[in-house]
Amino acid sequence: MHRMRKIRIIFLLCLTLPLLSGCDLFRKLAGRPTSEQIEQKRAMIERELQAHQGRLDSLDAVQQQLSDSLALLDSIRLSDDALVEVRQIAEQSRNTLEYRYYVIVGAFGNRENAVRFAGEIGEKGYSAELISYVNGFTAVGICPSDRLAEVYASLREVRDGGICPDAWILDNQ
Repeated sequence: MHRMRKIRIIFLLCLTLPLLSGCDLFRKLAGRPTSEQIEQKRAMIERELQAHQGRLDSLDAVQQQLSDSLALLDSIRLSDDALVEVRQIAEQSRNTLEYRYYVIVGAFGNRENAVRFAGEIGEKGYSAELISYVNGFTAVGICPSDRLAEVYASLREVRDGGICPDAWILDNQ
């Protein structure tokens, strides 16, 4: 009887031991992933989802920039703001200009007048650059930038501030 009781206790322990250790024992026996492996997989999926969302957010930002650029170009076109292309610039200036865009506040047939005007603009706090055109004119460029939105804002400021109501944008590309 005592022996039968020990067998029952051992049998009950054998039955309850897997219950105390969780489902991982049964999962291993069945060839299924354990809870640790499931958690690792869940964490990996979460990281992949976050990376994917980051890529989607990046695409949204690029789309917004393109949309803003197109809207800006439409604004320039509709407001009769001149955007002069680089082909009108003399080769020597084309190679020395550091930025893509400049606000042109004057163009002079006499280079000395351009130099004098650049000095006057400098007294107003703007750094002026002399730009030679193929037709012999020398332009005075200010507010250089590589961003169209930035140079367009500078153009509006120059025009609205009375510095040069006839200013235009030079595109150096």
